[in-house]
Amino acid sequence: MQVLMNASDRASSRGTAVAIGVFDGVHRGHRAILEQTVNFAREQDLVPTVVTFDPHPARVLAPEHAPLQIETLQRRLDRFERLGIEQVRVICFDEAASQQSAENFVDEVLVGELHCRHVVDEDFRFGRDRGGNVDRLTQWSLTRGFNVTAIAPLGDGQRFSSTVARTLIQQGDLVGAEAVLGHHFVVSSDVIHGDARGASELGYPTANLALSSNYVQPGDGVYAGAARRASGQWFAAAISVGRRPQFYENGELTIEVFLLEFSADLYGEVLDVVFLSYLRSDQKFASVEALVSQMGRDVEQSREIYKSYSTNPESLLGFTLVQRR
Repeated sequence: MQVLMNASDRASSRGTAVAIGVFDGVHRGHRAILEQTVNFAREQDLVPTVVTFDPHPARVLAPEHAPLQIETLQRRLDRFERLGIEQVRVICFDEAASQQSAENFVDEVLVGELHCRHVVDEDFRFGRDRGGNVDRLTQWSLTRGFNVTAIAPLGDGQRFSSTVARTLIQQGDLVGAEAVLGHHFVVSSDVIHGDARGASELGYPTANLALSSNYVQPGDGVYAGAARRASGQWFAAAISVGRRPQFYENGELTIEVFLLEFSADLYGEVLDVVFLSYLRSDQKFASVEALVSQMGRDVEQSREIYKSYSTNPESLLGFTLVQRR
């Protein structure tokens, strides 16, 4: 898949079918839009293309109200490619980009750079003062040689939403979040130094993930999951999200990942951590010994849950057939 980061990058000279949006989380509604874009492209011999934005425009326009993002740009790009998108134009959204008029965006990016012949849109607002929408796109298309198809990101009679998925993730409701997203929730992060308590006192050395204030964090609790190293190796994982109430009155939020059957140094690596199942709340036990005993049970549950995926762990980063409740 070709990723275009600025106007000087060479876009395909073939015409394109384009979907426009942030597509945070690439949820089931987004998936319907992207699949329709790919279908139009195949029918009309066009290049299936996405125009997306990074960072989220709200982080520049109204940072105090900007939503926490569900996935990184790289994870979005991976999902686009899995759905058959062949080309992505990433708009590096800054103050200058925010001042570009919607009509100028159409002329310079859609028509000038991408040779757009078909736009698939969910009424995404774009351009200065959010002046672009599906109605105006349709008007402009009449004199610029492309067609517009409006698609609502609907499923099972309800509108899918990144906001809803975000809320469910924060509540630790993986089943609900997966029903909206259509895939497992994934955190991709650097491994950083922690207090080493897991190795020194508990017997379960954990990888501590670097947290970003720009991304949604799962609700406090213990989860069964899976972790992939940059090398491509997969491991069953037990994941703890919380403030370590056993040792701190009001500790800092941490995400700690114990990789089963693994003992090497992970500092500085990037881990892809897939959340598979919520196991229990994050809580203080009567003693450290009681905590360690429970951690052993958490690890065994995580091992059993991972077994059903171990023959094809790469599927954990793809889309699932989870049905909305």
